[in-house]
Amino acid sequence: MNTATPVDQLPLIDSLPVEHLFDMHVNLQPAQPITTPAGMRMTFITTGGVIAGPKLQGELLPGGGDWLLVGSDGVGRVDVRATIRTHDDALIHCEARGIIKVPADGLERLAAGEVLGFDETYVRTTPTFETADERYAWLSGLVTVGYNVLSPNHIDYRIYRVL
Repeated sequence: MNTATPVDQLPLIDSLPVEHLFDMHVNLQPAQPITTPAGMRMTFITTGGVIAGPKLQGELLPGGGDWLLVGSDGVGRVDVRATIRTHDDALIHCEARGIIKVPADGLERLAAGEVLGFDETYVRTTPTFETADERYAWLSGLVTVGYNVLSPNHIDYRIYRVL
């Protein structure tokens, strides 16, 4: 009798195959902190940005943002919405969810103008994209991950497609 389940037939992997799509450099207004019963909400409004990479180039339009919720556990839950305009004038809606964990002194260091290095933070997102533009419709069917670096009033994303 075979007791193997379908998942038993999958190979165990210790890394995911990915392809670098693009980097997203996002400029932000200073945070708007709001204390709520759910936790500290921090609203960051996008002032613009640059999209650069092998699969996508363009700009991030002003007016999007990140509506971050930092819970009593110290973990930040990301809720990003933004609009990308490609170099050839297509509009792409971008949403990202994710997790932010910074060192205990991280917010103070950001306020003092420091960059929080990739190796000392955990900032990971799962961006999704929507567009009706046929040239970029392929983005709508991807699973992507973002590795992020925090700077004062700025965040950098390196976006990968999971293969």
